[in-house]
This record gives sequence, structure tokens and C-alpha cells, in this order.
Amino acid sequence: MLALGFASGLPLALTTGTLQAWATVSNVSLQSIGFLTLVGTAYTLKFLWAPLVDRYAPPLLGRRRGWVFLCQILLAISISAMGFFSPSTELAWLALLAVIVAFLSATQDIAFDAYSTDVLHDSERAAGAALKVMGYRVAMIVSGGLALVLAGTWLDWRYTYVLMGVLMLLCTLATMLAPEPEVVAKAPRTLALAVIEPLSEFFSRRGAVMILLLIVLYKLGDAFAGALSTTFLLRGVGFSPEEVGTVNKIFGLIATIVGALAGGSLMARMGLYRSLMVFGILQAVSNLGYWILAVTPQHIWSMGLVVALENICGGLGTAAFVALLMALCKQEFSATQFALLSALSAVGRTYLAGPFTPPLVESMGWPSFFVITVFIGMPGLLLLWWKRHEIRALDRDELAPDANESQDEPQTAASS
Repeated sequence: MLALGFASGLPLALTTGTLQAWATVSNVSLQSIGFLTLVGTAYTLKFLWAPLVDRYAPPLLGRRRGWVFLCQILLAISISAMGFFSPSTELAWLALLAVIVAFLSATQDIAFDAYSTDVLHDSERAAGAALKVMGYRVAMIVSGGLALVLAGTWLDWRYTYVLMGVLMLLCTLATMLAPEPEVVAKAPRTLALAVIEPLSEFFSRRGAVMILLLIVLYKLGDAFAGALSTTFLLRGVGFSPEEVGTVNKIFGLIATIVGALAGGSLMARMGLYRSLMVFGILQAVSNLGYWILAVTPQHIWSMGLVVALENICGGLGTAAFVALLMALCKQEFSATQFALLSALSAVGRTYLAGPFTPPLVESMGWPSFFVITVFIGMPGLLLLWWKRHEIRALDRDELAPDANESQDEPQTAASS
């Protein structure tokens, strides 16, 4: 889970934060930087081709690992190719390559999420989700913080992206060594069934639409706060790329490890619903750290504290969120159902936070914007409280797949 989580997280920063930093120092306009977030559209649409991953299998390494391996090879090539284009003169070509990387990364995520859902026992779900998120966030620090340091001091942007491509190629070793699930679910007999059955099974559950809305809203405030966080630190506060990269690499890495280990331990004790609520509150309130940076004098230690707090709280929230998505999936359809759920979680980041953050910042300024992001996170927490009976039932593994509890008629464990 740790190694494959790293492979899953490596491409994201290279098409978001790191690409954003590269465009910022290349004097690309704020509006163009904001719309660069649309290259991640593949993450919100991946459910459209997830049935192909469920139905067909590459000739090597099985139905799940085979797709992961193939995507990792193509990602290594595409990420390396990004380094040979400049944002200032070839932004369109660079954005096109970023779209390809995002598509391949989303496909890798489809297969990896299905694999983790299949291979982890119920008792391993909390720890597995925490280590998966830990690997993911460590990769984002490597392709985010470390990449900025390398591009600014040791290598230029071209060779930094080539190096990231090589790291992705090395991740194929983990894929080849990963074990197959003890129980291998049969693939759908036809592509039509691969499309219809996962959706009909999920939407036959009572309250399914509200659960989908919860998934969209849960991390929305976090998405708005992080949409232009790199541009804020560089242009809004005035730190150098090397300072931002170093702080992310050191404080971010330490905080990620602490957050992941704490998340797995606390989830096992607190249960899924309480973890989602407590961690959700923490990830919303942690956005105020950016407000403090915006209204206080520039200091690298204050940035380090804010980065550490964001990584701990964001990691806790993400670990609980991933555990929720795994609990909602049925093994036979894990690729398509997980893709649908995780795609919905990216809607806020791609279609709302990316395009709407620049005009919000320009109209109200950085300090007011970060205060607003705390309130953007509140509707998701209110909906989580409203659906608490369904979440608690999932946590007890007593929720029938075709008869979820409604918020109006909470059932007892026995009647469930």
C-alpha cells in the first residue's frame, strides 16, 4: 500500500502544484494558472472508462496489477516528456501533455483503488488506507517540494521532470512484487454488464444520492484552500521556490508520516464516523493557517508550521475519506464503484476550486479568501452528521448493499 500509494500520488503534483510553480516563475497570468487545474478533468471523469478496467485484463500481472503496471510505464514516458516544453512559450503543448499524464494517472488510480479494496481484509482497512495516503502524500512532497528545490538549485525544470519520470519507472518494481488478492472476484461477463451492474447495485441503496453529495462536499473547503496555495506562497507572501520546496520537503514529510500513522491508529479506535467528523473539522480549521501567513510578516518558520499543520490535518481527513470509499464498494465492482466515488471527490477540486479561486482572490484578497474556505467546508460536515446512521452501519459491516439506512429511519443492528 505504501509503495503503490507513492506511485499513485507522484503524477498529481506534477500536473498541479509543481506545474503551477513553474508557470508562476515563468510569469504566466494568474487566470491561466487557475485554468491549468482543468487538466485534472480526467480524475472526475474516470468512472466513464472504469468498466473497461473491470471487464478486461492485460496479459501480465492480473486484472488489477496489469493495468497499474501498464499505466506506470506510459506515465514514466509522459512525465519525462513534459520537461521539454516551456510554460512561457509552449503552454498549450505542456497543458496537453499534462492532460495525458492526468488521464494515465486516473487510470492507474482506478486499478490501484480496486486492488486495495480487493486485497485488504476488513480489519486491515483503516491501517491500509492510512499507509496508502501516507505513500500518496510522500509522493506529492517529492514531486512538489523536492521538485521545486531541484528545479531551483540543482537541476532545471527539464531534468527535474525527467527525474520524476525515472522515479515512476522504479515504481513498477513494487507493482510486480505486490501479491494478488486472496479472493479474486470474477470479471463481469460482458462490457455492458460491467457498466450497468456496478451503477444499478450502488443506486439501489437507500440514500445513495445523498452519500454521493457528501463525497463531493467533504473535502471542498480543503480543495479551495489548496487550489492556488503554491502561487500564494510564491506571489502572495513572497517566498522563493527553493524556500517553498525545502519547507514542503522537510516539514511536509515529517507531518505526513505523523498524520498517516496517527490516522490509522485513531481510526481503529474512534470508528469511521467519528474519524470523518473530527478529522473533517481539523482539516477545515487548518485553512486558517494560510490566513495567518497572509496577515503576518513573512517568516520561514511560520510557513513551516502552517505546512506541517495542513499536512497532518489534511492527511487525517484523507485517510478517513479513503476508508469510507473502500467501505462503500462491493468487491465485484470495486474498480467502477471506487472510480465513480473518487471521481466525484475530485469535482470540487477540478470544476469549482480551480476556476473560481482566482476571481475570489482578486476580488477579496488572500486573507478573506482563506477565511471563506473554512465556511466552504461546513456543508460537508453538516451532511456527514445528517447521514451518521448510514456511516456507522458501514463501520460495523452490517449495512446490506441493497438496503442502506435512511437518516429518517435509523435501524438497529439487529434489524439491519
